[in-house]
Amino acid sequence: MKPLLIRGGTVVNADREFRADVLCEGGRITAVGTDLATPAGCETLDAGGRYVIPGGIDPHTHMQLPFMGTVTRDDFYSGTAAAMAGGTTTIIDFVIPDPQEPLIDAYRKWRGWAEKSAGDYSFHVAVTWWSDSVHRDMGTLVTEEGVNSFKHFMAYKNAIMCDDETLVNSFRRALELGAMPTVHAENGELVYLLQAEMKAKGIFGPEGHPLSRPPAVEAEAAQRAIAIADVLNVPIYVVHVSCAESAAAIAAARARGQRVYGEVLAGHLVLDDSVYRNPSFEYAAGHVMSPPFRPKGHGDMLWRGLQAGSLHTTATDHCTFCAEQKAAGKADFSLIPNGCGGVEERMAVLWHEGVNGGKLTPSEFVAVTSANAARLFNVYPKKGCIAPGADADVVLWDPKATQTLSVKTQHSLGDFNIFEGRTVQGRATHTLSRGSLVWADGDLRAVRGAGQYIKRPPFAPQFAPLARKAELEQPVPVAR
Repeated sequence: MKPLLIRGGTVVNADREFRADVLCEGGRITAVGTDLATPAGCETLDAGGRYVIPGGIDPHTHMQLPFMGTVTRDDFYSGTAAAMAGGTTTIIDFVIPDPQEPLIDAYRKWRGWAEKSAGDYSFHVAVTWWSDSVHRDMGTLVTEEGVNSFKHFMAYKNAIMCDDETLVNSFRRALELGAMPTVHAENGELVYLLQAEMKAKGIFGPEGHPLSRPPAVEAEAAQRAIAIADVLNVPIYVVHVSCAESAAAIAAARARGQRVYGEVLAGHLVLDDSVYRNPSFEYAAGHVMSPPFRPKGHGDMLWRGLQAGSLHTTATDHCTFCAEQKAAGKADFSLIPNGCGGVEERMAVLWHEGVNGGKLTPSEFVAVTSANAARLFNVYPKKGCIAPGADADVVLWDPKATQTLSVKTQHSLGDFNIFEGRTVQGRATHTLSRGSLVWADGDLRAVRGAGQYIKRPPFAPQFAPLARKAELEQPVPVAR
């Protein structure tokens, strides 16, 4: 790989922006400064008029996911390639064991599927049941495989839903290991009840989906998970926060000093629940995901959470199903496979609505699209910043360039785009993954299998005091 010098751009990190050249060698950034010398044999890339930002990190994707009797359209190659076209160079996907399936077996299966990834990847591992073997496997995953986060679904009754006993056991084990519990916060019992009630009323179309998962269902689960984490003194990360009530619960807990972190999806920031009332089944079903899109006003509160720092990361929950797959629920909304795309569009939508809309500064944009995820999942500054020693995951961002988002031009294999027809200003013109140019002015050069698995050490530094505090609070044995 030849060295690459990026000249004349404005570097934007989460803490500041400044004019500088960036030299990439051997897959790493080796120098950042003004008027850098050009090494022998070095290629150059003119970044004049553009920002030079860290490659995006999407901390919530589902590539090649077996779910609801089918498998998502995007596998690890097509999904990570599409991500690169939008400026995202790293994903954190999910290993989701079946009930009673050993965590290690599921992890190895997903690692095999992910070997085709074009970009770097890592995994959260879901705890879907509890036993001594799960306790043991969690330890192996943290100490040997570099997994430092475990997912807990509080929804999907009779499938992968965790009861409170499993949450308590898993949260406590995560604290012992220095790992972060994460939760999909929806009360699965209430969802199950409300789905039945909707159908009893004769509501079988996609409009029944948000009616069976109202904001209170999410807020209750978020509050419960936060309370369990508070009692056990473990940090917690709430995925895809979609409503004002959940955002408020996170903000209130943080105001009390609890380490709670929130993730928001690009779609929840800009869309509302009117999509489910569209007369076209294909259109409405194309938006079916959980939690659903919310009534107008909730998105404004999510933006405020990002601005205030009580919500920390942005993701997509990229999980693509085609119209034929969604049609499985044409007579019953509860059978529509849940999932939407967005891994390619996330950064452009956030720049247009956030930075151009006056809600975020360029540095805040970098924080919520890469740096905060890197910090929370303990790969910073290897990822999430432009600095010597970091991986050369670099994006040239043109704040003036425009594009119209569409299924016709996307690189995802999905046949639906929730941002269809939306014109945005600001886009990635070039994307580097470990110093290799993988996206250049519309030319996608992704390489199957070029992505690397990223091991993540336990407990990010800011969580270490929690672990020590837990140890200090253990009862002292009394000599007899």
